[in-house]
Amino acid sequence: MRSLRALASAVALPLAAGGLALGVQPSAQAAGPAFPGSFAAPYLQLSSSTAGDMAADMSATGLKDYTLAFLIPQSGCTPMWEAGNYALNTFNSQISSLQSSGGQVMISSGGASGGELAQTCTDVTSLTNAYANIVNSTGVTRLDFDIEGSTLSDTAATSRRDQALAALQRQNPNVQVDFTLGVSASGLPTGNASQYALLQDAQSAGVNVSLVNIMTMDYYDNKPVLGDAESSAQGTASQLAGLYGISTAAAYAKMGLTPIAGTNDDGMVFSQSDAQSLESFAASNGISELAFWEVDGYDKPVGYAYSRIFNQLTGNTTPPPGGGTGQVTLAYNGLCLDDRSASTANFNPVQIYTCNGTSAQQWTVTSSNQLTVLGKCLDVNAAGTANGTTVDLYDCNGTGAQTWVPQSNGELLNPNSGKCLDDTGWGGSGTQAQIWTCADSTNQQWKLP
Repeated sequence: MRSLRALASAVALPLAAGGLALGVQPSAQAAGPAFPGSFAAPYLQLSSSTAGDMAADMSATGLKDYTLAFLIPQSGCTPMWEAGNYALNTFNSQISSLQSSGGQVMISSGGASGGELAQTCTDVTSLTNAYANIVNSTGVTRLDFDIEGSTLSDTAATSRRDQALAALQRQNPNVQVDFTLGVSASGLPTGNASQYALLQDAQSAGVNVSLVNIMTMDYYDNKPVLGDAESSAQGTASQLAGLYGISTAAAYAKMGLTPIAGTNDDGMVFSQSDAQSLESFAASNGISELAFWEVDGYDKPVGYAYSRIFNQLTGNTTPPPGGGTGQVTLAYNGLCLDDRSASTANFNPVQIYTCNGTSAQQWTVTSSNQLTVLGKCLDVNAAGTANGTTVDLYDCNGTGAQTWVPQSNGELLNPNSGKCLDDTGWGGSGTQAQIWTCADSTNQQWKLP
């Protein structure tokens, strides 16, 4: 498939796109560490130009785990990486490097358009060996199968896949299998050749399902994505509890959620504020995985913001570069970002001022790219997007108006507006700060604590 966006579009409306997950725990023989009980693993579509972005995202955000997409059939029982038709072992060095740094990956097969090995490798024994070769060649013991569209309706392939995966797990009980599946706002579709029927077949074949990852995206119902995502999870939890004879809590623990970061194909937006709310929902319900499409789907600083937010599920909330508490200073004149008169009132101006070491200048850089002082957040007035919109202090609310993503040149980008924090006209001490088109100019270059 071209992308999870294409995957989502390929599911019959009003379904969201998705896939499924099964498996057992990896052993000490597996390369790299095991996945934690709760984790974030955003998708990365592998190619020669993107393979290094796992390490870059990990360095910028502290997130350690990734879902690599997509393996599709090259011919017969031979897989390849879809984006560029790369051989299976092409990116082994990048995978090993991440594992050596404490990270881990799962490999996703299928997608919206590329197909899956069970469709072209039509002998169960050969298919079992092909799946084993993925594990042995890459050192990755967690396999995700993104099954949808024509692949979902290929029930013969479903049966072969499940027989092969059950056989593989008998041979190597360290292999975990995840299925990524499409959902509606009420849960998994049912009936012949449906997402729910796929799970039923896997259960009947004896596949040990670790996780069912539902794609909470592209609902095409003109409703907020966040509400649909949460209702999808609630409906799916009830279905999984019934299918596997487990409690609702255990069903949530067998679930992953994967939205699109930003604008969905149906035009609805899943914002950073929505991501924070979904992370809270996942944490409170004991959901095991959060992912998003995709690390390279947007400007990297924006993708980093979603990685940081979802990484809170693991507890690995490493602050962004420069994170900590202290003064935020302008590079060109050494003046400080200052909460005028140390007021905690909403809409209090945030200005440029002589550095004086007071509490009004003690800013904290949070893991979700907020700048806080005296318990309030640096905020773009009324979430404005126009040049010259002033910034002030406001109750922290997780909205895009309060997100400031550090850039490599020292700029602080507000993704909601696409503008940068700016010292108005090089105005000097006492000038209220604003947002302005990013220009790589010295009045937009800040040093964080």
